[in-house]
Amino acid sequence: MRFFLVDDDETIRLTLTKIIEDEDLGEIAGEQEDGDQLTGSFLNMQNIDILFIDLLMPIKDGIETIRDLSGQYKGKIIMISQVETKELIGEAYALGAEYYIMKPINRIEIITVIRKVKERIQLEKSIQTIQTSLNGLLTGHTTETQSTKNETSLSDIGEYLLAELGIIGHNGTKDLLDILYFLFSDEHLPATDQTFPSLKMIFEKTTQKRLGDTASVQAINREMKASEQRIRRAITHSIIHFASLGLADYTNPKFEFYAAKFFDFMIVRQKMMELQRDPDASSTPVKVNMKKFIQMFFFEAKRLRTETSHPY
Repeated sequence: MRFFLVDDDETIRLTLTKIIEDEDLGEIAGEQEDGDQLTGSFLNMQNIDILFIDLLMPIKDGIETIRDLSGQYKGKIIMISQVETKELIGEAYALGAEYYIMKPINRIEIITVIRKVKERIQLEKSIQTIQTSLNGLLTGHTTETQSTKNETSLSDIGEYLLAELGIIGHNGTKDLLDILYFLFSDEHLPATDQTFPSLKMIFEKTTQKRLGDTASVQAINREMKASEQRIRRAITHSIIHFASLGLADYTNPKFEFYAAKFFDFMIVRQKMMELQRDPDASSTPVKVNMKKFIQMFFFEAKRLRTETSHPY
């Protein structure tokens, strides 16, 4: 992982360098005292994964700098500042900053934030791999046996959709994939909304398969409830994800395609208004239509399956 530091305080740059190197978090590829000479092309050519940038600098401040980098720099931005106002913090996040850290910097906080950003970078790389794999399937380029192709294709399609929905890696994604496998089985493949299995049946069958034939009724009921809660939290996370996308750009293609298809759009709209009033409103309860989400998850996967022209 390659870092670049921009801060007019040499002590801050030295402190960040020491933390990053001592914890073996990556390498410092370069540093500057101000943002006036910083460009997206320069950072990209240097393969900078994470940019640390100060808010207040004498010539060109951090907000102005990341505004100019918007759409050019491909890496992640962590802003550090002595100033703590909702307006500045909100603007920094709106411009693409991953985190906003207050000075004086805390070693533990720096380490924690860097690790979280590194995890996000790795996750995005995994998503890109999934998308590349799916694109290969859509063009029919594959060399595995037919059975391997079928199994991999369904897995890739499911993970691709979860990535598009902003919940790949969430605790409930394994449950959603299990449901997808169940719905795609020959015995239960639904053709329309009218023939779609009940949620109770879906959870019963997938839980029984997960726990095995020897599982007790109590164990199955307990796992069914846990699975439902995991999926509910994943759907809630996805709603918040699309509400945030819509706030940033109402014409975002993913927002336009998925928000109304997978959710009750008024719920998404309500969450958008809540986030607009209070950026911390992501923790407030969200009404979840689980049946609609699962149905659309299946039907969208079915559409992609048809485009790949691989029978499952």
